[in-house]
Amino acid sequence: MLSLAIAFTVLVTWSLGGAILKPTNDPISAKAAEWARDHGLGSIVTGLEALQYKLNPPKIGGKPNIKVLVDRPSQTPSPSSSILAPEIGIQNPIPSIVTPAVAGEGKYDAAVTVNGLPIIQTAYVRPDAKHSSYLSAVIWMSGAHVRFEQHPGASDPGHLSMWSEKSYLSNQASTGLVAAFNGGFKVRDSTGGFYQNGHTFGTLRKGAASLVVYTDGTSDIAQFGRDFVLSPKVVSIRQNLDLLIDGGKISPNIDSAVRSSWGATLGAKVYVWRSGIGITASGDYVFVIGNALSAVSLANLLINAGAVRAMQLDINPEWVSYYYYLPTANGLLKSFKVSDFARPASRYFASTSRDFFAVYSK
Repeated sequence: MLSLAIAFTVLVTWSLGGAILKPTNDPISAKAAEWARDHGLGSIVTGLEALQYKLNPPKIGGKPNIKVLVDRPSQTPSPSSSILAPEIGIQNPIPSIVTPAVAGEGKYDAAVTVNGLPIIQTAYVRPDAKHSSYLSAVIWMSGAHVRFEQHPGASDPGHLSMWSEKSYLSNQASTGLVAAFNGGFKVRDSTGGFYQNGHTFGTLRKGAASLVVYTDGTSDIAQFGRDFVLSPKVVSIRQNLDLLIDGGKISPNIDSAVRSSWGATLGAKVYVWRSGIGITASGDYVFVIGNALSAVSLANLLINAGAVRAMQLDINPEWVSYYYYLPTANGLLKSFKVSDFARPASRYFASTSRDFFAVYSK
């Protein structure tokens, strides 16, 4: 019996050590948690996360730090500049959920301009009256001027030889890279699949919320099997749970069917870091990321930003992210975080364990 216990300990230590030593830029805590989930210990990890949030809940009340509203890093002209082409204007402000609004709340500013066009714009709004000291970032991306590229993670989905893209990005301004953001839950927890260049990891589920990329450079947030099917026009598909918003309305079961619709990880009602992406009626994209968000408050922000269909992506500060990139004089890119999530600005310039999307200018 002792020899079996020793062998088991050695095996676990070897396996966990191998996971921790993998050449990705994830912190040790995240690698350990991912290893546990991959070895049937997901319920324990989720329980520990739930306990952590119970002991350290988001702050109630208070006022936000308005510094982010007035000191946004950008190398772009102001909305009143005459060099802004008329094809894209600064988007209308997002209505504030909390009243009265603080100065600058909901107002879009240009984050990335290409050829004088503000193709990526950012705004900040409070998620609800209860968590009034937090600001969620809302990012608008021009559907006519950006394209998405799906990248695999080194561990999830792994199997890097199967995919046409790498698990990291090239830090070169000449590529046209303008932004990047996180994918969804681990594929095994997403109740769906990851598809690219003829290969599938997991199982593409009919009815699943999907971020689909087409050969013509357009993308959509849609329901697989109803709004689109697998065809030669499809480059990639990332599925995650069910549509959070459909037909401009929040899913009617957003407070129920938590495991089947919104994933087992911490549920829909817990106020944590969350991210989500939607598409507007005009074909533009809106991305929301912030702390102290429930599935409902995430959906409300996406609707206020104009989404007619939207999906939740990932949650927790280690996994959510949105960066935008500006060129520098030496031909490299400088990375900017839209909020204070955990991962560094260089995250996607080195191999990362989880899948993500790169955003390029057309």
